[in-house]
Amino acid sequence: LFVLLESTVFPVTYLNITKDLALQRLLVEWDVGKPAHDAGLAMSFEIQVRRTDENTTVWTGFHNVTLGKSAKPLHWIWDSDLPLECMSHLVRIRSKAEVSKIWSQWSLWEAVLGMDTSNNSEPQIFPNEKIVEEGSDITLCCIGRKGRIIKEFFLVPAVHVFSHTNSQVGLLTVKNVSHQGVPHISVYCQESCNEEQCYAHSVFFVGKQPDTPNDFSCQTQDMRIVTCTWSKGGETYLYGHRLPKYTLFEEFSQKMVPCTVSCSEQCSCSWNIGQQRIYNITVTVENPLGKKTAMDVFDVTHRIYPAAPFQLWEECTDTEITLYWKHRNKGIELFCQTEVLQPNGKVELHNSSDTHLHYASITLGGLQPYTEYTVRVRCGAAKHFWRWSEWSEALTIRTKEATPSGKLDIWREITPVLGGRNVTLFWKQAPSFRANGKSVSYEVTWEKVEGGSKRESISFSPVHNSTRISIDNDSYRISIMAKNNVNYSLPSVMIIPRATEILFCSFLGTEELKEEQVNGTDDGIFISWEPRHTYDSYIIEWCKVPMLQPCDLQWKRFGPNISSALINSAAFVPGVRYNFHVYGSVANRASLLEKKTGYLRELPPLLDPIVEKVELTLNAVTLSWDSYPTDESQPGFVRGYHVYVSPIQEDCLLKGSKKHVLPDDSVLCKYTIEDPEEKRYTVKHLLSNTKYKLAVKAYTGGGETPIVNFIYIDTPFNSNLMYLLVLLVIVPAVIAAICHWKMKWVKERCCPVIPSPSKSKVLSFKAFKVRSLKI
Repeated sequence: LFVLLESTVFPVTYLNITKDLALQRLLVEWDVGKPAHDAGLAMSFEIQVRRTDENTTVWTGFHNVTLGKSAKPLHWIWDSDLPLECMSHLVRIRSKAEVSKIWSQWSLWEAVLGMDTSNNSEPQIFPNEKIVEEGSDITLCCIGRKGRIIKEFFLVPAVHVFSHTNSQVGLLTVKNVSHQGVPHISVYCQESCNEEQCYAHSVFFVGKQPDTPNDFSCQTQDMRIVTCTWSKGGETYLYGHRLPKYTLFEEFSQKMVPCTVSCSEQCSCSWNIGQQRIYNITVTVENPLGKKTAMDVFDVTHRIYPAAPFQLWEECTDTEITLYWKHRNKGIELFCQTEVLQPNGKVELHNSSDTHLHYASITLGGLQPYTEYTVRVRCGAAKHFWRWSEWSEALTIRTKEATPSGKLDIWREITPVLGGRNVTLFWKQAPSFRANGKSVSYEVTWEKVEGGSKRESISFSPVHNSTRISIDNDSYRISIMAKNNVNYSLPSVMIIPRATEILFCSFLGTEELKEEQVNGTDDGIFISWEPRHTYDSYIIEWCKVPMLQPCDLQWKRFGPNISSALINSAAFVPGVRYNFHVYGSVANRASLLEKKTGYLRELPPLLDPIVEKVELTLNAVTLSWDSYPTDESQPGFVRGYHVYVSPIQEDCLLKGSKKHVLPDDSVLCKYTIEDPEEKRYTVKHLLSNTKYKLAVKAYTGGGETPIVNFIYIDTPFNSNLMYLLVLLVIVPAVIAAICHWKMKWVKERCCPVIPSPSKSKVLSFKAFKVRSLKI
């Protein structure tokens, strides 16, 4: 049999070709001449496709098949990248047994004619109104009339294309086509003429396949209606009848779900469930480019999504709220959750069961009196919990009023006057104080500690936080209470000592406390004090605006174990000196312990010292600036002074100074005085008869201002040098001149000429001899 197959050829005896223009597809059908007893024979077929305008084969493929007993024709499909209307296609086929090496003869070419062979009355473009998936390729053709040449073939909006045009058929290929932001892309074609019948126009659409329906799930609120929801998906760029279409199919009943799909933010579809409890729902979304599906299998009793609670109302006391609500899910046991929004923004959740037929309730305790709370409720199925319902509408509830809790924080300022004292009282609500009511008024009461005086009191509206009372020099007990519509708060008590006690403390030196300088930081001014075990609290007092009267007195209270604090305030500004008093309090009596003074941030002095006196000597200058202030008018603590000196014509090299370079690179001599009360300084080692420039600057912890103004001086001429010049130069010169003028006289007097013996008159005497020697 093998030898027989090697030598046997089964040619194609029948070939038929049809075309599907919508899918650009050729359907090939053929048969082979073989005996029926060869059923089960494995055959191979080679198929070739060519086009009339091309000399070479455009496609070659192989098709393997096992022949059956019945002599049914064989089929094969070929998809063309070019619309089949554009030009004629030719197909041929040959065959062989798979085990054989011998192919049959090729069948004759079978032609499928295109529109290029017809007599058109005008140019035609293919494909027309085709829907193309974004990112794919498309090839278009324009078929001109016979004897006509295609002149132009282009797209609007313009797209980069690959074109090929012969005399009658023009081709355009667009690679990776993209959506151009317009409903469609227009195609234009023109023959080499200008009449109306020389033009053709067509369009094609670029779109996307629909997205898979994400988050597809089904649920019921009342066990009567099921609602399925899913995400809408992204833009497909297709409109009208090309929009995505949704259908729902139930697998168990093999029926389409009778519901109408609506899509806005998301898509949904609802229908009556009847007696069925378990469903297998498939949603299909489809457009001309493709379709996607999603599936959900569920038991309706496990997919209860209750309706939101409604018609909330309440009953409340000062610390409790009983909240009631109604629901629409009759006969379904629910589990509910109540959200309570606190005034501080914190959220609390409270769970409760809901089994009542008409309404449900929950009691919320541990609340603050006269405080607003915002509540809302949601519920879920108690059995087979699926998801929470939507929140109910929020309800804002205010608890009832109660007695004010806590005490007021109080303080005082005592001013001696003739015959007594004025006491300014201040109060504020401490962090632990709660008004617990709509409005709070204040009542101030005072009486003598020893008794014997009528108790006096006065009330103030909520807008007041201070008052001034006049008392004599005895000791007084003052109390301040807050009051709302329910009752008074506990009193805050303060004892004002006798004036003699204050004088005694002054005598002991309390008023002589020195102010200690303290430092500021970016966050405030740091205050520390020495703790004393005898006090039950400490109070720091300061003025908010020190330069004004009244200065808006401020105070802050601390516990007995605190010995430092960072005082901060939005009113603190750099360059202002703030004075702090630290008091210790025991049994409601306060005593001044320490004084502090400081700046949030020190700034350079605003004014330079004015040099009021300049004393010059030959080699020194003394500067004085006695009236320069160093008090709180300065924007910083004056730490000392800098004296700057330099000759006008050269850099300074004075002994005992430090170099100081100005921004213009000139150099000064710098002397530092570290005592702010020392306002006199002598600069030594100067040169006489020399011009100097000097400046005096005060400096603080914030530095000093730039040097702008100088004092200019001339040191005196040194007369001692003149005397020395006279002694060393002039006197010798005068003597030399006189000597030169009286040279002969001086010579005769000081250096007489010694006579020569040979010229002496004695030699004119007559000669005489003594012992034969001539004399």
